Amino acid sequence: MTAPRLLGLRALGLGDFCCAVPAWKALRAAFPDHRTMLAAPMWQRALLELCPAIDELAAAQALRPLAAELTGCDVAVNLHGRGPESTRILAATAPARLIAFAGPSDPEGPDAPAWLDEEHEVFRWCRLVRSAGVAADPDDLDLAHPRRDPAVRRATVLHPGASAAARRWPASRWAALASRLAADGHRVVLTGSGTEGGLTASIAARAALDPRADLAGHTDVLELAALIADARVVVSGDTGAAHLASGYRTRSVVLFGPTRPSRWGPPNNGPHRVLWAGNDGDPHAATTDPGLLDITVEQVVDAVDVSCSTARIA
Repeated sequence: MTAPRLLGLRALGLGDFCCAVPAWKALRAAFPDHRTMLAAPMWQRALLELCPAIDELAAAQALRPLAAELTGCDVAVNLHGRGPESTRILAATAPARLIAFAGPSDPEGPDAPAWLDEEHEVFRWCRLVRSAGVAADPDDLDLAHPRRDPAVRRATVLHPGASAAARRWPASRWAALASRLAADGHRVVLTGSGTEGGLTASIAARAALDPRADLAGHTDVLELAALIADARVVVSGDTGAAHLASGYRTRSVVLFGPTRPSRWGPPNNGPHRVLWAGNDGDPHAATTDPGLLDITVEQVVDAVDVSCSTARIA
């Protein structure tokens, strides 16, 4: 007998995947006999190792029609956005049950919850599934450890990149930070995608790091997860590396600029420190957000020192 199917749409990035983990765990518990499928880009297939609540990846692109074989699922959940576009894409697959936020012009029904702009991303998706009678715990962010050895053990991981320039702290400050931390005895490594190799190479050179400390482009997503899971501390902007640190309860220092940490920040009950100047801005701007520029190298060094001092006391 074919198992019933549950389809969740979340065709976004690494941080978005991590923020939906508590909702996925809740859905798995509520529908234990269903085959759970994530509709997302193919590169996320590896991420299923980090969240066993998801059985299968169904290849999808943001706001594009889904494959015909996904028609007729028993449950479809819009974990992608507020709609209406993403909700219509799922509705077009004719699921027996659709769980989604009420759209601005075409609410899915009287029981569909309203979208709240200022809500934290993790709480948002937990509230959505709760509206469907599914108990969800927003603190259940824990990721499974990948079957990989970390490239460097107990590293201090600096992740300087971000998908938008507005969320990138200047390279000169990352270099100054790397130099200070290395002088203080940290085993500093730089991480990033292959396209960020020029950025990390320049930082490594300015900081006089061993070139082997530049791991950008040399780790796949599971190797990055293993590195962060084992790290001494992670320093990053508001990006996927920060969410991996939350998922592994690894100490982290997260630099926020245009977006509020109340919407995308790490959980308050974890070993994390947030630096934010208190200013809102455009997260898609082509230049570094002024609020992010207000964060100094000295502030980040102090935050790392406090985090690592807590590590020694714990």
